[in-house]
Amino acid sequence: MALMRLLLTTALAAPASAALAANADSIWFGGPIITVNDKAPSAEAVAVKAGKIVAVGSKAAVLKAEKGAATQLIDLQGRTMIPGFVDAHGHISGVGIQAVSANLLPPPDGPGQSIADIQRIMRDFIATSPAVKAGGLAIGFNYDDSQLAEHRAPTRQELDAVSTTIPIMLTHQSGHLGAYNSKALELAGITADTPDPSGGVIQREADGRTPNGVMEENAHGLVAYKLLPKFTPAQALAMVEAAQKVYMANGYTTVQDGKTDAMSMGMLVGAAKAGKLKIDVVSYADLVTLKDNPILRGPLMSDGYADHFRIGGVKLTFDGSPQGKTAWFTKHYLQVPAGQKPDYAGYPAFPKPGEAQGWVDMAYRNNWQLLIHANGDAAIDQMIATTAAAQKQFPGADRRTVMIHGQYLRADQIPKLQALEIFPALFPMHTFYWGDWHRQSVAGPERANFISPTGAVLNSGMKFSIHHDAPVTFPNSMRVWDSAVNRTTRTGYVLGPDQRLSPMVALKAMTIWPAFQHFEEKSKGSIEVGKVADLVILDKNPLTIPPATIKDVKVVETIKDGRSVYAVGR
Repeated sequence: MALMRLLLTTALAAPASAALAANADSIWFGGPIITVNDKAPSAEAVAVKAGKIVAVGSKAAVLKAEKGAATQLIDLQGRTMIPGFVDAHGHISGVGIQAVSANLLPPPDGPGQSIADIQRIMRDFIATSPAVKAGGLAIGFNYDDSQLAEHRAPTRQELDAVSTTIPIMLTHQSGHLGAYNSKALELAGITADTPDPSGGVIQREADGRTPNGVMEENAHGLVAYKLLPKFTPAQALAMVEAAQKVYMANGYTTVQDGKTDAMSMGMLVGAAKAGKLKIDVVSYADLVTLKDNPILRGPLMSDGYADHFRIGGVKLTFDGSPQGKTAWFTKHYLQVPAGQKPDYAGYPAFPKPGEAQGWVDMAYRNNWQLLIHANGDAAIDQMIATTAAAQKQFPGADRRTVMIHGQYLRADQIPKLQALEIFPALFPMHTFYWGDWHRQSVAGPERANFISPTGAVLNSGMKFSIHHDAPVTFPNSMRVWDSAVNRTTRTGYVLGPDQRLSPMVALKAMTIWPAFQHFEEKSKGSIEVGKVADLVILDKNPLTIPPATIKDVKVVETIKDGRSVYAVGR
């Protein structure tokens, strides 16, 4: 057990059962308790009964009101308690697949610093991984061309040097691109005669026809779906459980699965029915692929959880990745990708007239909460226009449409989001992982300083959330917190100092505000009487330590519904 629990229960005989039932199951005290409740921002003690918070306040008052013969009294021993983190945007199903894939991440999260590194990692993975033997596919996760020595993706020939008999699929850290060997292209039916799909690009060799192995956006998705093996129920459960452990170790008590496809939906529903979920998982279904699936009109599309799972709504993707240079801008990239014209500014996921509007209208017509991935400012313009039209056609409901990422949100677009009540789910972790790349290659210093403009959105009076987008990055809660407070790049440059948040505001953007985003602010996100006992214990108080050390704070214990689901050393 992570904390040395001081069980101070009395040796006296228990009172009558009716009186005993009125007492708390457990009371925490002995360290800072940050409630994230503006009316009472701190407390000395918290009491929990049957998974709910029943008292918050001074130690003396809580003990007097709630301590009984069977109450477990837990001394925090100076450690800090906060509400459980609410995952504003991520993909727990993707983290599950990542768990059975080769790690291609660059430092500090992995060893992938060059194409030679990737070749070595994949050779070792093919030689040792049971997943390759079972599925017949070698998956490498999260190469990052911005951090590779060559500043480009591996070609099919370079992956053929690893294997010509086993298909190899590498996913870009953004999740929006992939690199494949010749065997994988052959199995997916990709040839020189294959046209680019709508909203996607098949990168070509010098002849302008032969695929070079790199697939962008919808082309990547098309190939990946063809190649991914059908996991057995046992394999699917194991992947979900492995992913869940990562989230719990980082203090997340509510987790999102954004843009859930049919395979991932089956994994998550199966895990819930098997009783394997220990924390809440809210899914946002891939509207384009699941539009006719009965599950979107079934009981799982609900405000309430069944076995810790529910479908909260649907998701659309309007553009791609700024670090992968597929996000859709109104101005050209600072350094355009090889083979592109000087005015290249990315491209939309829905290029056909009226296509994006039709999908947004479908979500509004069905009164489904809608998440829209929009990174570039042109994609955000499209999101604003289509949402405004849908709200005019289908007025009245509180839908809380969410802008996912909003990396290149312009200042003039913020009032438009506010007028349409579009909730911004922002991604300031980019300031660390790709901040230097944004400045030097993607958009230049002026535009890069305003990426994920949390300060400007806060000054407008809007609520917002911040996220990790796992498996794009690890669901490292302290790195999320740190990036929003410090906005420090890999080289130590502060990117957009006027967009930095105070530690308290960043905590709200990881707890009570994403709870609001999910329509769960009445039951989660703060330590208040009547809310579920979703709690996290940290080894230090992030509100009082030097801001630069927030990234080093450790999660000691994660408590879901009053039960410890993760503890250091257990």
